[in-house]
Amino acid sequence: MEEIILNLTNGALDNLNYGWIVLFMAIESSFIPFPSEVVMIPAAYMAAETGEMTYPMIILTGTAGALIGALINYALAYFLGRPIVYTFANSRLGHMCLIDAEKVQQAEAYFDKHGIVSTLIGRLIPAIRQLISIPAGLAKMNLGQFILFTSIGAGLWNCILVAIGYAFHSTMPKQELIDTIAHYSHIIGIAAIIIVIAIIAYLIYKGAKK
Repeated sequence: MEEIILNLTNGALDNLNYGWIVLFMAIESSFIPFPSEVVMIPAAYMAAETGEMTYPMIILTGTAGALIGALINYALAYFLGRPIVYTFANSRLGHMCLIDAEKVQQAEAYFDKHGIVSTLIGRLIPAIRQLISIPAGLAKMNLGQFILFTSIGAGLWNCILVAIGYAFHSTMPKQELIDTIAHYSHIIGIAAIIIVIAIIAYLIYKGAKK
């Protein structure tokens, strides 16, 4: 897996544009396993390096792609129903996509516990973020609410990854960036979550203080 990430990151730095961001983030947000760190961090790095892309457009196209992928999962679950979803999760193809019945059950349990807001919060949690759209579809969540919460959650996640990419540009050369993402993609994801939690805690503190 590390070698795959290494090759993808190297290719992304050479060929990435807004269209590829939309495509890759749609893949990442669907049931196909693909780390968003490989897309958004190199995109921000290249924006700082060449100036050919802008940070707001990177975040916008990344969020649009994530929404497209999430809508695919939502629609499949909405129209196919629970039996077919779980049959796929238990199939060889599902396992190739790193999906199994236990992961789907975890996503359903998270959705049942937190309600519709889970489509926002779940976008920030590893192992849940790609699958949270499935229980939303199974529960036939209102489409407008699903789009709103998914877009906010995906946008926040992408903002954090873009900020990390920008910070990396000032601290490491291109090849070191490739190696860092390949070796520490999961740690980067955890760091992004910690940043998100810190921001939310700060906003809650400021609101409570007022």
